[in-house]
Amino acid sequence: MIIDGLITLISVHPHITLTGAYRSGAELLEGLQEVLPDVLLLDIQLPDKNGDELSAIILKKYPGLRILTLTNFDSALYAANMMRQGAKGYLLKTADKQVIIDAIESVYQGGEYLDPVMKEKMDHADLRVRRTFSSRFTLTAREKEILQMIVNGDTCPEISEKLFLSVHTVENYRDNILLKLDVRNTAALVSKALKEGLAQ
Repeated sequence: MIIDGLITLISVHPHITLTGAYRSGAELLEGLQEVLPDVLLLDIQLPDKNGDELSAIILKKYPGLRILTLTNFDSALYAANMMRQGAKGYLLKTADKQVIIDAIESVYQGGEYLDPVMKEKMDHADLRVRRTFSSRFTLTAREKEILQMIVNGDTCPEISEKLFLSVHTVENYRDNILLKLDVRNTAALVSKALKEGLAQ
């Protein structure tokens, strides 16, 4: 029903040519070998493969193809995943007909199109992630100083001597840093600190 509806919708817009319609990932991959469209409307849920799997396969073989996700999945997680895989847009099947056409045109012209509701959800999700990340990795000035010294290879007694602190105090700082970065030992601490840009 969705495919038939899209065929009907596109047929009344003479500036858009429908090159094919496929009901499975296998059909799609075979069809793309025959005719390569400028814009591909891709569902996430297909009988044989998921859209994110397909997009990775397709874009590896046809990097210039623009994928516009058209789906029932009203999820910021799915949207973010498809955009990360290389899709140029994410649109819900409940979108108005003109919105679908606008999205196709936008993606065709080299832009991106996100359903406004999905964009708001993704922005909120991204903000939550940033807040969580920020709160987890909030270190005091002294903790940052000691973390850098640990990354530099200084031991607790050496740090104690340089900062004029007791060894016990330095060990407490180290334990707090381990807790905040959710790691169990110094090696993992150094690795995560460098990975997350918390030390040099």
